[in-house]
Amino acid sequence: MARYAFLGPQGTFTEVALEGITSSEDVRIPYANVTATLDAVRNGEVEFALVPIENSVEGVVARTLDELAIGDPLVIVAETTIPVNFALVARENVEITQIATHPHAESQCRKYIAQKYPHAEIIPMPSTAAAAEAVARGEYRAAITSPSAASRYDLLVIEDEVGDAKGAETRFVLVSRPGKIPKRSGYDRTSLVAFIGADHAGALLEVLTEFSVRGVNLTFIQSRPTGAGLGDYHFIIDAEGHVNDERVGEALMGLRRICADVRFLGSYPRADKIAPTTNRNAHDENFAEASEWLNSVRSGKKI
Repeated sequence: MARYAFLGPQGTFTEVALEGITSSEDVRIPYANVTATLDAVRNGEVEFALVPIENSVEGVVARTLDELAIGDPLVIVAETTIPVNFALVARENVEITQIATHPHAESQCRKYIAQKYPHAEIIPMPSTAAAAEAVARGEYRAAITSPSAASRYDLLVIEDEVGDAKGAETRFVLVSRPGKIPKRSGYDRTSLVAFIGADHAGALLEVLTEFSVRGVNLTFIQSRPTGAGLGDYHFIIDAEGHVNDERVGEALMGLRRICADVRFLGSYPRADKIAPTTNRNAHDENFAEASEWLNSVRSGKKI
């Protein structure tokens, strides 16, 4: 049995995702926002926390990225994805003059709202489930939320599948305190933060080159402000492979040499189970052979 924090309240997409990777014996505890969810791990209240990090339509969840990059260190140990379907709900059939929802959900339903309820006031909420909960209390007229939240709070579904893009997905990451790294699975992802220090021409190219010359493919890169001042940024990067792969390990060492700092965010199995794409010279045995050759040269055995 383990304790898990998740972005609450009950009925969020995060809870649905967490149910798919935990057992009935595990304890699942909702928290009000991403920061509180991750702080529950930092403070020792729970062993793990699940938070959203990326949506196939809206993009990154900035608060999650910033918390992982700047807050007290945490590492990602797993990820999961779920399809995202939104419903417009209310306590009863009423004139919809207000729609409460999370900003990411509003962005994914923008065309629908503009066509059906162009004059409705949009009420931003910490989560789609919090919006449903507020409607159930009678605070707002309607909400855009998950079907599970509509059922949990006994709300009337005015219309289902109101998202502008069908087949949308959200990726969630499971985090814990730094410790043991999951073993290599053959379809891993490594996440990290590169702090470039003083901005200068070619800074991003320098970072990308450390991966490119070693045959490491990147699946995600996002620049975020450090908060230290205008123009001060760091890069959050997802790379194919595991930190115990020679090519990935060397790339991280290269980054550590050229960057002001590097924060390792974890190596963990990809939810889609897609194996890394590497060229024929980027396998561990190639790095081992090159290292053996260099040692021979240094010892005078080869020239």
